[in-house]
Amino acid sequence: MKNTKGQALVEYILIIALMSIIIISLVKYFGGYLKDAITKTSCNIAGLDYVAGEKAGEGNCKDEYDEMLKVQCQVVLVKPKTNDK
Repeated sequence: MKNTKGQALVEYILIIALMSIIIISLVKYFGGYLKDAITKTSCNIAGLDYVAGEKAGEGNCKDEYDEMLKVQCQVVLVKPKTNDK
């Protein structure tokens, strides 16, 4: 009678390795879409608007405060010129 314990262990390791490769490939392929889905949900919970990015996974949340900050950053303060010589 042969010892088959080692053979079963190798089979389990091969199955786990194959499943790991498949799962990693799927997450890599669908990762951007998963990130967008999570971002949409978190925007909704926070009461913000979701803005889609150019590619999958580049979306983000936006609100009115972000727009106010952009406007304030664009304002340039200019010191008046004086005629001190």
